Amino acid sequence: MAQDLNQLAEEIRAALPGAVRGTSVLRGELTVDIEADEVVRVMKSLREQLQFQILTDIAGVDWPKREKRFDVVYHLLSLNRNARVRVKLQTDENTPVPSITGVWPAANWLEREAFDMFGIVFSDHPDLRRILTDYGFSGHPFRKDFPLTGYVELRYDDELKRVVYQPVELVQEFRDFDFMSPWEGAPYIIPGDEKATKEPSK
Repeated sequence: MAQDLNQLAEEIRAALPGAVRGTSVLRGELTVDIEADEVVRVMKSLREQLQFQILTDIAGVDWPKREKRFDVVYHLLSLNRNARVRVKLQTDENTPVPSITGVWPAANWLEREAFDMFGIVFSDHPDLRRILTDYGFSGHPFRKDFPLTGYVELRYDDELKRVVYQPVELVQEFRDFDFMSPWEGAPYIIPGDEKATKEPSK
């Protein structure tokens, strides 16, 4: 299997001179690192020449301490070859990645999700806007510097008769976590379990 993947890696390198930065085979999976500005050429070649007909997913990965903080990861499947390949590129917050919607129309919503969750911008995208969060949402929830509670919360205001946004407010009582292991059991009686400590009636 590894030999087949190494052979496929060599095939990809030969088909895409100047576009491939490196390849690796780990745990039975082939990863191809490419230059970001070559992504459309790479995807066209993988689809038309190397028979990777199906785009299964596009994912983002955030490395906030790295100069190019984002990885954009494409997962492709070839039914003819019975093989998968992961294509990976790096970008930063300000440099757009060329959209591959012209190669796979299915990339439309996947790129919108990466934009919404990470703030990764795709140039030449036909409709790049948020897809999972609200249009007025602030920030990008999958970035590692995004607060777990978010920046705002929404609630229905009975006086205004509409949904309103307001800064997040957590009451201190709700922040009291005991970090208790569910296997060890509570060191106190949980309400409703008082009967568990009673002696059985004879």
